Amino acid sequence: MKAFYKNNNGLIEIQEWTPNCWINIESPSETEKKYLLEELQIPEAFYNDIEDIDERPRMESEDGWTLFIMRVPIKSNDIKLPFQTIPLGLIFKDDVCVTISFYETEIIADFVQYTNRKNIIIKDNLDLVLRLLLSSSVWYLKYLKQINQKIKLAEDNLEKSIKNEELQALLQIEKCLVFFITSLKGNDVLFHRIKNLKAQRENFDQDLLEDVDIELSQAQDTANIYSNILTGMMDAYASVISNNMNDIMKQMTSISIILMIPTLIASLYGMNVPNGLEESKYGIWILLFVSVVLSIFGVFLFKRRRWF
Repeated sequence: MKAFYKNNNGLIEIQEWTPNCWINIESPSETEKKYLLEELQIPEAFYNDIEDIDERPRMESEDGWTLFIMRVPIKSNDIKLPFQTIPLGLIFKDDVCVTISFYETEIIADFVQYTNRKNIIIKDNLDLVLRLLLSSSVWYLKYLKQINQKIKLAEDNLEKSIKNEELQALLQIEKCLVFFITSLKGNDVLFHRIKNLKAQRENFDQDLLEDVDIELSQAQDTANIYSNILTGMMDAYASVISNNMNDIMKQMTSISIILMIPTLIASLYGMNVPNGLEESKYGIWILLFVSVVLSIFGVFLFKRRRWF
């Protein structure tokens, strides 16, 4: 999907390319790939780097082209990994500025709407990079809130569960947090490299730099806190599951012992030996009475010792 945006007190979508407009391409098709490589003539190495799902955040220059890669969060259709991060590349040279991602994200559409609400004017390409870093940090925090809700839901289920499914759900969330923490560290390194560019240091909007720094730090701290809590929670609930199983086995054993009392009495009475009750018409009732009394006594004894 290809879209063109013009900077005019916010980003306005236009129908075709004009100089200094922003081209955004998500999940590029073969036609769009040819457009990038043949018409815009961006370096193929840059395109391949962005296509690599494991590419780390960095900046690079080649033949007058400049590449910035940051990692942004997305919701995944994979049940085993509900959230993950992907590379988002920004390539520019002279009057050409392109962002490429090989997955659809919510970030770009939200970013465009935000610039229109706030009437934001993007001064140059580096300003766009910083604002995209800021937007990605905000989305990290949004997804972290959703992850926290999943943790609470799994925690509620684990309190009354003896199964491993809920523990596996926490493990999946922990994997998401590992991706988030690693990607945020990479974005932070990229941000400080941009911030320390000597040639551009005086042109940066200091308020924007401060906002990016704050949001990045907050996202990293939040992800680390959730990860630490989750690690301790998984260890604790592994013991809880084991204790729940032990409680159930204790109850089942107690029930088996109680049921064994009338079974034992009936077995002794049914033996083919004289027992004094074989001629009594009240023999069966006497045995039933003794069985019930002894079973009730057993239940009382187990309750008193908290075995039942």
